[in-house]
Amino acid sequence: MTPGAPPPQPSHLGLHHVALRTRDLVAARRFWTEVMGYRVEWEPDADNCYLTSGVDNVALHRADAPGDARERLDHLGIVVASAEAVADWHRWLLANAVEIAAAPKTHRDGATSLYCRAPDGVLVQIIHHPPIAPALARIKERSHG
Repeated sequence: MTPGAPPPQPSHLGLHHVALRTRDLVAARRFWTEVMGYRVEWEPDADNCYLTSGVDNVALHRADAPGDARERLDHLGIVVASAEAVADWHRWLLANAVEIAAAPKTHRDGATSLYCRAPDGVLVQIIHHPPIAPALARIKERSHG
């Protein structure tokens, strides 16, 4: 490295987890486990629940009221293996009475996605993003194999 030059940009492995504040921990836990397919990894007490899909994590924390504007989340995205899987999720979410905020559509970049609402109004995007979906599917397959 040249003296005075900035260091090279380090690499990363992608998003690991999201932590969500929720007024109704029971409803949030049910949504993430029964509807989205996560499993409970750890529940240290009645106010916190840590979930995993095997390749990522969702942390749920009880809160009397959502945080201020600096702590709000626009949306979170969950990647799926194909555009057909987005349609499958659409049917599944409807069957589970989950609010659909935006029906499935194909975007200009070739991604296909839909948006739904989790408890407390958190916007969740189910997305097939062709550049990364195959690699993530291989990782998940290895972690469950």
